[in-house]
Amino acid sequence: MAKEMTLADLFHDTLKDIYYAERQILKALPKMARAAQSPQLRAGFEKHKEQTEDHVERLQQVFEIIGKRAQGKTCEAIQGIIAEGEEIIEEFKGTPALDAGLISSAQAVEHYEIARYGTLKAWAKQLGYKDAVPLLDATLKEETLTDETLTKLAETAVNAAAGKKAA
Repeated sequence: MAKEMTLADLFHDTLKDIYYAERQILKALPKMARAAQSPQLRAGFEKHKEQTEDHVERLQQVFEIIGKRAQGKTCEAIQGIIAEGEEIIEEFKGTPALDAGLISSAQAVEHYEIARYGTLKAWAKQLGYKDAVPLLDATLKEETLTDETLTKLAETAVNAAAGKKAA
């Protein structure tokens, strides 16, 4: 008879998923920074790489809190989002729309992460992992701020520049 799966099992499984995702994002961010035409966007990707390193460290702490080894589980969702970003880099290289596409890809990543961290935080509360909650919340706040920063950059500079050059 199969073991009945619990919320704790789901928490651990989702933790492995986002751990894998964060490590893949660490590999993708330097490529996105190199591709960015806007100095502001390039700097944003470089800053987010540093934050992502902190996110990985926090996740390792969460694994420790729940008494599990830090390990990832292949996340097809993040692989797909990153692949779309790589397509945009190839297809729009050297065009005014490239940075707008990079922001779009980066926001898809952020929205995925926001969903995962929000869920993990709620489950950590439910499961009594009180030491994990502030770690997950800190990352959730950083991911939300990154998304807001990308929106502002798109609205104030990148999308307008791409639109003017297209007209």
